[in-house]
Amino acid sequence: MRVIEIRGKGGPEVLAVAERPIPACGAGEVLVRVAAAGVNRPDVQQRKGLYPPPPGVTDIPGLDVAGVVEAVAPDVTWPRPGDAVCALVAGGGYAEYCVVPAPQCMPIPRGFSFAQAATLPEVFFTAWNNVFWLGRIAEGETLLVQGGTSGVGMAAMQMARELRGATVIATSSSAAKRAVCLDYGAHHVVDYREADWPDQVRALTGGAGVDVILDGQGGDYTPLEMALLAPDGRLVLIASHRAPKAEISTRDIYIRRLTLTGSTLRARPAAYKGRIAQELVAQVWPLLEAGRIRTHICATHRLEDAAAAQAVLDANAQIGKLVLTVSDLAETVP
Repeated sequence: MRVIEIRGKGGPEVLAVAERPIPACGAGEVLVRVAAAGVNRPDVQQRKGLYPPPPGVTDIPGLDVAGVVEAVAPDVTWPRPGDAVCALVAGGGYAEYCVVPAPQCMPIPRGFSFAQAATLPEVFFTAWNNVFWLGRIAEGETLLVQGGTSGVGMAAMQMARELRGATVIATSSSAAKRAVCLDYGAHHVVDYREADWPDQVRALTGGAGVDVILDGQGGDYTPLEMALLAPDGRLVLIASHRAPKAEISTRDIYIRRLTLTGSTLRARPAAYKGRIAQELVAQVWPLLEAGRIRTHICATHRLEDAAAAQAVLDANAQIGKLVLTVSDLAETVP
């Protein structure tokens, strides 16, 4: 099968097409013939040597796939061979075939093409885990999303608004991206390049502060965001693109009853991810099928053009998700 390998640490040029054997599925797993795969920022971090796969996971990048089940282990009752699925994986998505733990598979939402379905797993799993489970977003609360036009940001904004009636504030860097944020669930958008962006956010809450912040920047943003939290507020970190360290007031945490937390999903067990999958299918998939929550494909690239897709992420030029078309089924609706 054709795969994309990472040949050394560096820029997109270290990605190369290679041939490898088709993997066999073990206990609790299924083999998916991949039609389309998502391109995510963790793939870029892996290419740079900053986010290695967990022990025992393939070195082939790619965290979400959509395709047709080719084979299943004897202990798997669903999905079955021939089923169209999308799935979150710990690696291996940039390939013609991918092994997936069965609990992490989900049916493709009605009316979605394989390419559209490939945009769903990584960002919706991440947003659900961090905003709904760790952030404990409650009915009518206020959510601040740093970087609203990322795939995770767009998923988080829409789910919080649709499922919790949340007031959503997003940050973004350009007029075009701010317009997209407003179209995908944000009530308000501020430009994080402006020095007074925290004051703008605070003013939008009437001085009360926000209840949940989803942030992938870290560094010097962390104390600013903690200061923006309302009493009992939660700051959830999913990356540290600005810097891995920050100076914060621990006194604020206990005086104002704040929660500072974060996560990565990649090394979590299949059972944990399976519980998220079940909740997404039950609560979010109907909204996707009804058009009340949408996904946005920034661009599609052929598998062999994975380097070009990752270059878009390197330039921070994406809005929504980038997709690799792996087979001629990618644009079809199953």
